[in-house]
Amino acid sequence: MGKTTSMSENYENAANSTERVAEFDDERRGLIHKIQHAFHVQPALVPMVVLVASIAIFGMLLGQRFFSPFTLTLILQQVQIVGIVAAAQSLVILTAGIDLSVGAIMVLSSVVMGQFTFRYGLPPELAVLCGLAFGALMGSINGFLVAYIKLPPFIVTLGMWQIVLASNFLYSRNETIRAQDIEANAPILQFFGERIEIGGAIFTYGVIFMIILFIVLGYCLRQTAWGRHVYAVGDDPEAAELSGVNVKRTLVSVYLVAGLICAFAGWALIGRIGSVSPTSGQLANIESITAVVIGGISLFGGRGSIMGALFGALIVGVFTLGLRLAGADAQWTTLLIGVLIIAAVAVDQWIRKVSV
Repeated sequence: MGKTTSMSENYENAANSTERVAEFDDERRGLIHKIQHAFHVQPALVPMVVLVASIAIFGMLLGQRFFSPFTLTLILQQVQIVGIVAAAQSLVILTAGIDLSVGAIMVLSSVVMGQFTFRYGLPPELAVLCGLAFGALMGSINGFLVAYIKLPPFIVTLGMWQIVLASNFLYSRNETIRAQDIEANAPILQFFGERIEIGGAIFTYGVIFMIILFIVLGYCLRQTAWGRHVYAVGDDPEAAELSGVNVKRTLVSVYLVAGLICAFAGWALIGRIGSVSPTSGQLANIESITAVVIGGISLFGGRGSIMGALFGALIVGVFTLGLRLAGADAQWTTLLIGVLIIAAVAVDQWIRKVSV
């Protein structure tokens, strides 16, 4: 009987010990789960933390040279084009697609605005509208091929990139419209390059447009039925279709809006460089994807905050300008951005695996 009691006590002690270990493990999992849940609910939290940390680090290293209002607003000016294009790219990636043609559409839209004004003599305002319409048309063609012909977004936009890029050089004859001619005859083309000064900080209308664009898109994605449909299509298009979402129409609308935003980026590009150049902005497609990935938007679609793309573009701008002011070789910027891209994808996979 004594032995039986002793064995029972041993079993109870072992069970209690196991429970204590389990409770400890639950606490550890609970802490990790809270972090994962925070990242899952607020996808822009990670890039925001990285942005603040990078600003603080460069601020401590460079002091007033980096923390001056002029320097901080210069970062905004430098990333305004990439930021606008990244907004377009974000919409497409949220639907689990990708758009390699955004840079080409941006440049050709700017060329259309310039050529319609100076070659055909259209009023500059009408030429701008034609450029915007062209961007929307190219985007809608991408959307039609993806949604109705069922072609992979990568292949469709890769082909469109080549088509638009070649059309750009053929149509423009590789000619640049000079800044002096634009300033004298069509200043509206340089509208986004006009500057306003606020307390020592210099803003351009392009920067203001970029910020407003992200705010409007953020509202639309979170507070409208269209935005919920975009996330639903990116998460699971078959389930979205069964729940009553018109997947094809949503995809076409996303690519159309993306093309229109790229056309606005083309208009802003004229203001940024002052001229209409068919060779400018050739890396915008890669730079926009970089901003989106660093910004925490999942390449698998259906998850992420569009504000993260803005933070991603700003992170690239902070590293680029900070390292330049520090006198570092430009290749260090490329290296660190590559590390950030891989880290961002790893974090995305980690969040998806643990937060299921």
